[in-house]
Amino acid sequence: MTKLDPHSYAIPAEAKVKHLDWTATVDFDKKVINARAGWEIETDGNADSIRFDTKDLTIKKIILDDDVVAKYRLADKDPIMGQALVVAIQPKTKTVQIEYETSPAAEALQWLSPQQTAGKEYPFLFTQSQAILARSWVPCQDTPGVRFTYTADVKVPKDLLALMSASNPTSKNPDGQYHFEMKQPISSYLLALAVGDLTFEAISDRSGVYAEDTIVEKAAWEFADLEKMIAGAESLYGPYQWERYDVLVLPPSFPFGGMENPRLTFATPTILAGDRSLTSLIAHELAHSWSGNLVTNATWNDFWLNEGFTVYFETRIMEKLYGGDYAEMLASLNLQDLHDEIESLSEKGESADTRLKLNLEGRNPDEGVTSIAYNKGYFFLRSIEEKYGRDKFDAFLKDYFSENAFGSVDTESFRKYITNYYQKKFSIGLDKETFDRWIEEEGLPENVPQPKSERFATVDRILASWQAEKRLDKSAAKDWSTHEWLHFLKNLPEELSPAQMEAVDNFGNFTASGNAEIVTAWGVIAIRNDYERMEPKIEEFLINTGRRKFLSPLYNELIKTEQGKQKAREIYRRARPNYHFVATNTFDKLLGY
Repeated sequence: MTKLDPHSYAIPAEAKVKHLDWTATVDFDKKVINARAGWEIETDGNADSIRFDTKDLTIKKIILDDDVVAKYRLADKDPIMGQALVVAIQPKTKTVQIEYETSPAAEALQWLSPQQTAGKEYPFLFTQSQAILARSWVPCQDTPGVRFTYTADVKVPKDLLALMSASNPTSKNPDGQYHFEMKQPISSYLLALAVGDLTFEAISDRSGVYAEDTIVEKAAWEFADLEKMIAGAESLYGPYQWERYDVLVLPPSFPFGGMENPRLTFATPTILAGDRSLTSLIAHELAHSWSGNLVTNATWNDFWLNEGFTVYFETRIMEKLYGGDYAEMLASLNLQDLHDEIESLSEKGESADTRLKLNLEGRNPDEGVTSIAYNKGYFFLRSIEEKYGRDKFDAFLKDYFSENAFGSVDTESFRKYITNYYQKKFSIGLDKETFDRWIEEEGLPENVPQPKSERFATVDRILASWQAEKRLDKSAAKDWSTHEWLHFLKNLPEELSPAQMEAVDNFGNFTASGNAEIVTAWGVIAIRNDYERMEPKIEEFLINTGRRKFLSPLYNELIKTEQGKQKAREIYRRARPNYHFVATNTFDKLLGY
């Protein structure tokens, strides 16, 4: 990598990291990690310093090679990027050992009390490094454009199990000592650690699930198709290159649906719907083993390269396992979410963020985590597939993953690669103007692919019948999946009378639902139409759920009225201690906390 990342202080062209040997002790009483980060480095032969990214770390000592005490300085603090740690080195320096301690308020670390876990007996710790939070628990070159392998030795309280994005144990070690190894090079945002009272259940020879004991069986049942997903993905785009694929179900405060940490996906418990209807999220995180983990966006301005490809791959996995109409339901919901996101960003005066290629310099890259990267990216790739043929796109994608494996790609490199590929392989000249419209311009082009689902067509007929005849037939919906119910809810009229709200609720039993997707969609409708029956459920859900995807629609709907704004702030005051920094960073601003 020669280009500089606007969200990192590192200058990898001069000096970059190659391998991390991490030794750490996890202190739940003080909510800190005491650690030594031993970095093997590589220089251009002239470098007199190496730069690391840090945020709120207490640096105790830095040693070079054979016990040479290093001179170093910490630059001024930036509220988003933290501080540059500049370590003086010699041209032949090979190792830099940094002894340090994390802050109790480290942004990547979520320390949970026993009461915040399912078992209620032991504390829990998990990390969330994406996008630029790894620097708050490991001094590193915190850019997706730099890769390294790692080993780790971690000490935790003896009753707890430690896991990382690496080789993992399947049972507790009585002395609380754990060793980890990651042989494949990763970017810093894929560094991950979790410590808790966890149990493992195997699903296949190379896959399984970790969770607290009270939910591990439920999780294993929900993810029964895990091996089929891996095999299906391999049949599409080449071998899985990370040896094992396991899933860790985290406590509810996890701010995302999932995080694609190599070998160990972190997943929200909100996908445990009891009917395997929300496992497309696992297909998404698995797909990241190719798009993201294997071939990585070079900077966060190119985030769509990680997520657009992954949504495309996820949809193909789901089609392979469950059929074309199932995949088209997912795509239809994605298109509706995309239109909603574009409208929302435009209303907030942020229409520039509806471009695929972003300019996030000076901003928190987390602001680029919107439906645009995921769904606009997906429909752009699907438009190429539909225009020139799936067989050609599949050949391209398989070679793209293979030829760029364990490397980083920016938007310009992608454009050059796919243009050259189609020209050389198929004698097809890809249209530059189409690329410009999708990547550089705001909003959506006119020729967006239109998913078609027969199952959604049935839902549409029932909606039309209800509006004409004022009658809803429960028997017509007895076999509906979550996706059909979501389509039904998202296509209801904006305003509903109290009698209509009651009829719709009785039809779908929405207020009693334990499905987080349903609770969120119905909750927005209930807030908009002052449906008091749903109020306690919404409050309980906001307090006990940390996934930002579900929190945002509900809080945003509440604050549209003065009364709702007061209610939102009161709920948030109680809920905030349960949320991760990634969530509070969003909602503090939204709610003026």
